[in-house]
Amino acid sequence: MRQAERLSAILEGLSADGSVGVAQLAERLGVSAATVRRDLELLEQQRMLSRTHGGAVAQGVLYELPLRYKGARHQEEKRRIAREAASRVADGSAVGLTGGTTTTEVARMLVDRQRLTVVTNALNIAGELAVRPNLKLVVTGGVARPESYELVGPLAEQSLAELNLDVVFLGVDGITPEAGLTTHHEVEAHTNRALIERATRSVVVADSSKLGKAAFARICTIDRVGELITDQGADPEAVDALRSAGLGVTIV
Repeated sequence: MRQAERLSAILEGLSADGSVGVAQLAERLGVSAATVRRDLELLEQQRMLSRTHGGAVAQGVLYELPLRYKGARHQEEKRRIAREAASRVADGSAVGLTGGTTTTEVARMLVDRQRLTVVTNALNIAGELAVRPNLKLVVTGGVARPESYELVGPLAEQSLAELNLDVVFLGVDGITPEAGLTTHHEVEAHTNRALIERATRSVVVADSSKLGKAAFARICTIDRVGELITDQGADPEAVDALRSAGLGVTIV
């Protein structure tokens, strides 16, 4: 297991339980206790946790993993989802992208396309696309969230108000028929909703771990989007529930 995957697993354990133990982590991750201690030391230096005798505890309350650790999970699934999403985009289109690891993969699938206009509130996506002369890049204003690298708030929403998009691709932290599309942060949810309102078509790109889960803040209800693209690990009951609610689901 690569270090990024181990760090992600450690932080997930902290988020779920509030504390982790070296011995349990070593067994779970299939590495030595010394390797776990080095990982915990690195995360402590980044102020993600506090070391204790025999383990670590959460540094404050961990509601969500930082984007740099989310990217280690479900990488191949996200690439397949992104490839399918990119097939929905015609040259010359105006495309919106919210922040997230899967939408970042969508952006990477679009880098060689011609005459695209890409609108995003994600700083990491903007950084990757800014050097592409074949694309027109529009970045919203707003306040940067360090967890997701997204620009959010009234400034972001004002900059979107005069734009018209052919399609927007949305990353989410959870999706259920009852809760709709959800994310961890209420201001981020509101900004993402503003992006949906400017698009003719809205597509959710989310790996199977997001299905059947509801995060803190609702972005919108299921009927506000036309399609979900997810991977083959999706729970069949969760997929059936979403389809019964009227959402088109594509599995890749």
